[in-house]
Amino acid sequence: MNLDNETIVRIAHLARLEVNESEKESLLKDMNNILHFMEKLNELDTTDVEPLIYLTDEINVLREDVVKQEITAEAALLNAPLHDGTYFKVSKVIDKG
Repeated sequence: MNLDNETIVRIAHLARLEVNESEKESLLKDMNNILHFMEKLNELDTTDVEPLIYLTDEINVLREDVVKQEITAEAALLNAPLHDGTYFKVSKVIDKG
């Protein structure tokens, strides 16, 4: 499978990327190389290979939850652009109407 310039334009549009002509050629070459590499991997016989589910053999390795640094509400509010002395003030982002 090979990609063409039209496919690169469609992928860029879907990814909301602005791509100029020189970048299109570079992307086309790189993406075709990736596809050819994947085709090479498909040639491997993986019938006796177990799927990798976990990256480690460790099970439920947990640590104690320890407070390392505490910050007071007053100190946290020092860097806030807007606050009322107790809480951060932010713009409304959800309209419940």
